[in-house]
Amino acid sequence: MKRLLLETSFSKIYMIVMIIITFIMLGVYFSYAMFTVSKEKSNAITIITGNLVSKLEVDGTEGNKLTVPGSTTKEFTVTLSNPNNRIARFNFYYEGSLPSGVTAGYVTGEGLNTPPAAVGVNLEKSGTAGSSNIYKIRVKNDSSSSVTITLGVQVGLDYNDLSLPSNGHLFEEYQGDPVSDVVLGNVGDNGDTYDDGVDTFITGTDPNNYIWYSGKLWRAVSVNKEEKTTKLVTQWNISAITYSSGSTDFAGSYMEDWLNDTSVDGFLGNLRDYENFIVTDAKWNATLDGTSLGSITRPRDDGTVVTDAVGLLNMYEYQSSYTGTTYRNGYLNNGLYWWTLTPYGTSMVRGVSSDGSAIGDSSGSNGARPSINLKSSIRIVDGDGTIDNPYRLLGDNDTNLSGTLLSSRYSGEYIKFGNEENNLYRIVSHENSSGTKIVSAEPLKSDGTFITSTFGSSYTEVNYSTNSVIGTFLNGEYLTNYVDSTYSDMIEENTTWYIGTVGSGTSYKLAKYTDTNMSSTTWNTAEAKVGLLRFGELMSGQFERDAVKGGFTSTGLTTSYWTLTPYYSSIRNISSYGYTNGYSPSSDSSGIRPSMNLKSNVVITGGTGTKSDPFTLKLG
Repeated sequence: MKRLLLETSFSKIYMIVMIIITFIMLGVYFSYAMFTVSKEKSNAITIITGNLVSKLEVDGTEGNKLTVPGSTTKEFTVTLSNPNNRIARFNFYYEGSLPSGVTAGYVTGEGLNTPPAAVGVNLEKSGTAGSSNIYKIRVKNDSSSSVTITLGVQVGLDYNDLSLPSNGHLFEEYQGDPVSDVVLGNVGDNGDTYDDGVDTFITGTDPNNYIWYSGKLWRAVSVNKEEKTTKLVTQWNISAITYSSGSTDFAGSYMEDWLNDTSVDGFLGNLRDYENFIVTDAKWNATLDGTSLGSITRPRDDGTVVTDAVGLLNMYEYQSSYTGTTYRNGYLNNGLYWWTLTPYGTSMVRGVSSDGSAIGDSSGSNGARPSINLKSSIRIVDGDGTIDNPYRLLGDNDTNLSGTLLSSRYSGEYIKFGNEENNLYRIVSHENSSGTKIVSAEPLKSDGTFITSTFGSSYTEVNYSTNSVIGTFLNGEYLTNYVDSTYSDMIEENTTWYIGTVGSGTSYKLAKYTDTNMSSTTWNTAEAKVGLLRFGELMSGQFERDAVKGGFTSTGLTTSYWTLTPYYSSIRNISSYGYTNGYSPSSDSSGIRPSMNLKSNVVITGGTGTKSDPFTLKLG
């Protein structure tokens, strides 16, 4: 038996050695096309060879295009990097032949490496991971028209470095780079960083710090220098709720409750695999500060600190984000009203207004922008940090979802639903457990203009029903003219809509439950196919700017819209600024965001759930 095992082991070793010798006989380096995966982004190239990665940068911007006007000679600085500790062999080449009248070559000189034409250049930093070399390429264009040259790279392992690493795998799937490294290294032309010794803050007007996670668009705010955790805040107001009954304490507030509510009604309970992604015992400094913006100092570590998974930004963090510019132009000014967790005296909590200035409130209902801390182990695998191509996280970058039940997806993800200009919707939650509650991504429009309606026909009509003005429209004309039978057939015929009253200084939970312990749901309900979101529900916020950055002028991108939650003798609506008001049901008009439950057998047929690539659906 021992001899048999020894012979079997020897056979495996012999096979590996023969494969390696065969590779060596094929050449000193291997063309990347033989065994690598090439993942191309817009005007950029990332080449993956197992655990090897090379990136091309042209004049400091990731890319592989050299553009030279006619009758011009230009020099391009090219950086080629390898963030691994294995020797990689690289060679530049030009895709296709050079155009007529164009010559190109490496520029030699002090501090520049010129790769040998035949064997390429090795990039390795002994004993550590990561290395890079800088080259200059001179392109002379004697023709009369502009030309663009595309650089390519061949990459292979050095034949002396074919030994198996400790994990036994020669080639591995690229697992991305740490969030903290990426967001600080690529803040973009409209951003910078500010280091206060504890955290490194991303600053500026519009840095490349957008992240898409769990169906929501976030901004990376800071990186903790010791823990390497990355603090995020949502770009938009996810909801609008009352902060507290009057207390300025974050601990025990309605806001803390909503953010960390793990039920189907709360923010944390609808966040994807949060135990794996975020720090669940994060520290949130809610120390009182009554000073003005610009003079706020970092709150003491021994001040008022609350331990939670989800929190809000404090005013010092907000102030730090616009270092080098003004609060009117800083990237965290989203043109809406939203809460921070910093008390302002003993009766008010500080918030941010639509022009970016500071305000004070407590019993009012401003927008909620949740904040989380990503673990240091989380990695970015795609995206460039721009709003159109935000960073994507390992474990939250699903592809090929065709055939997946929509009921398995996450709050905030986008779906294509409905006709023409009103065909974009978002997942709210899975309130009925088997299906998927959705809401229109914005209030309904007609020819680009928001449509408005009264809620009811009399000033006493505060209860939603299929006989109310807005209920008649949603369960009649809307189903006929805004969604055809293809979509209407996906909607559950009957949904229970909760109509609990939420008065001044009371909890968001009363919109659905009889008390804050959620012991039973409210008796005041309606049965209908289509309804509205209630006060404090996920996705009942604003997701565009109301005020132009730098001032108060309206963008026209938002409008107020109805909820179905009574506010004494009026109805709560979400204002265009992101906070809530009480509107008369019959004398005031507001926008309409239809909401409904889709059936449990609705299946995804395509898309990735982002705004630019929403899920497409069918009945399974």
